[in-house]
Amino acid sequence: MAEKDLNELFLDTLKDIYYAEKQILKALPKMAKAANSDKLRAAFEKHHEETEGHVERLEQIFELLGKAARGKKCDAIEGLIEEGKEIMEQYADTPALDAGLLAAAQAVEHYEISRYGTLKAWAAKLNNPQAVKLIDQTLAEEKKTDETLTKIAETAVNYEAAA
Repeated sequence: MAEKDLNELFLDTLKDIYYAEKQILKALPKMAKAANSDKLRAAFEKHHEETEGHVERLEQIFELLGKAARGKKCDAIEGLIEEGKEIMEQYADTPALDAGLLAAAQAVEHYEISRYGTLKAWAAKLNNPQAVKLIDQTLAEEKKTDETLTKIAETAVNYEAAA
């Protein structure tokens, strides 16, 4: 068996995050619908639009690599989304629902930030500046979404959940 290299690891991780983004696209509308807070709902809706752009950028990177844009099942994102579903079921109609939704969303954001940070570093190491640029755009949006969610938690949602 031939040794696997960083190119293959980069492609495998790209497939992983592509799958994850597709799953996130399905989950965000459900989370937005479940949210009580208008600010939280708006943040989920905005991030849904951004996520469509993330998928498009990933498809551009696949194209740069001459590979088909295909996802590979990501157990991590499956677990994080499942946690979000459990929160929606267990905390429906409670003041803590939005805090739980927000926490679940931030867990997803942190996973994405980790993946995109790694992919950016690998793309740079593999001398693929076009991929670095595309990944960096998405990474910046993921970090901004995380900051927005933190602000919503700290200024409203956590207070309402504790009241």
